[in-house]
This record gives sequence, C-alpha cells and structure tokens, in this order.
Amino acid sequence: MQLQGKTALVPGAARPIGRAIATRLAEQGMNLVLPCFDWPESNLEMQKEFDLKGFSYHCTETDLRDPTQVKKLVREIKDRFGRLHILINNIERGGMPVLHGSYEHELNQDQWQLELSTSLKAKWLLFTNCLPLLKKSGEGAVVNISSIAGVVGRSGPAAVFFSDGYSAANRAISTFTRTWAKEGAPEVRVNELMLGLIDCRHGRFTRGWSLLTDDEKKRIVDHLPLGRLGSPQDVAATVLFIVSQADYMTGATIRLDGGYTIGSDGVVPIPETKLDSE
Repeated sequence: MQLQGKTALVPGAARPIGRAIATRLAEQGMNLVLPCFDWPESNLEMQKEFDLKGFSYHCTETDLRDPTQVKKLVREIKDRFGRLHILINNIERGGMPVLHGSYEHELNQDQWQLELSTSLKAKWLLFTNCLPLLKKSGEGAVVNISSIAGVVGRSGPAAVFFSDGYSAANRAISTFTRTWAKEGAPEVRVNELMLGLIDCRHGRFTRGWSLLTDDEKKRIVDHLPLGRLGSPQDVAATVLFIVSQADYMTGATIRLDGGYTIGSDGVVPIPETKLDSE
C-alpha cells in the first residue's frame, strides 16, 4: 500500500510505542488521527513534537471504552477525511504484579475489569465502528497490537509483568484477529503484532523493571535468544512493513519478542545411534 496522503488512526500515540508508530507513518506522508484520553502531559508533549515536525494530525479527546465516544470519533474521521486506510489498534491497560500486587488488594478492585475493557473491548469497539470506513478505502489495513502475555501468561522469568486479566485479554486478541480478517476481506487486511519485552512497555524505563533485582533482570535478558529487549523503533518498523509491504498477509500473528517465547535453551545435538551396525 502506498501511504502518501492516506489516513491512519493511531491510539496511544502519547506513549513511546504509539508515538514511534505514528511518527513512522507521518514520515510517509500520512494524515494521523490521534485519540487522547489520559496522560495529559505526554499528550501535550506529543503535539508540540508533531507540530515542530510539521506532521498532519488531528488530536481529539476520546474514551475508547465508551461506544458513544468511539462513534463520535469515527464521524469526525468521516467528516474530515472521508475514509480511513489504517487502524493501529494500540490500546491496552495491564497491571504489573511486581508493581500492583494481587487483584485482592483493595486498590486493585477494578483492575481486572479495566484490563479487559481497555485491552479487549476498546479494540473491538474501534474495529467494529471503523470497518465501514476501512472498507470504503478499498485497501485498508488493521494491526492489532497484543502481548506475549497471551501465550506465556504468568510463567517464566517475565511473569512478574503479566497479570491474569491482561494475559486473558491478549489471548482473546488472536481470536479477534482471525475473525476480523474474514470480516474485512477482501478490502481490509487484519493482522496481529504480538510484542514481547519492549523498552517503556514491560521493559526498561518502566516502574516495574526498576523494582527487579539485578539477578531478575539478568535472567530475563538471558532467556532472550537475541540477548536484548526490544525498542519502540523495532515495533514501528514492523508495523510499517505490515501496512505497506505485506499486501498478501491477513489473519496472521507476528511475534516480535526477541525469541522470548522459544527461550534460549540450546539445541541438543543429534545423538549417535544405539542400533547395532549391520
């Protein structure tokens, strides 16, 4: 897909991963629609940065968990741009056990519902309401951003980052991806980008990471075959490939996790035969 002059909806652009994605798309000449809700200081910083770079963007306050506000957002896109070409379904909320502790704590009474309503329901609302505009474009692309929490859950050296509700929500995103790929075809491609430990998201520069001991951090990095955590730029580069180059891919899940889900255990050499030679 050629991106120049087309329109992309990118939630979460105030935060590092969403901002890296939005930046890469804007650098290709795309118009950006950026729904904002919380993180007011980050939103202001993002707008100043994008103004300085001369990007074409429309920022609007929207609670993406609210069906009425999502419908209003889609009407704004239709009135302003006529159609929508790309939806980066980048919205989530997950409590890190290492930081927030158990759901049984009083301060976490609403956490389970928050994780599902943000990581799962909001994605469903965005796709469902945006689909007519995406189909109208004739060559739409959706990227559902998810987490390896949906595969590994609360196990392994990174278990301290993945709560049960967040893990369950991310498991369901894979089902959505397959279903939506069928709903969108042939005009709209729908794929999933499953992220591992990324700086600023379940990695360095987060409060959760700062709470780990040096040994715990080392065990996580040692578990990665590539020996490093990912960056927002790694994510943005992969998203750009999916929307602009992978025109024959739909219903697929790509894991961008440095090999975390396969682990770093060595490959066992093939043993010598125990059969008697003839």
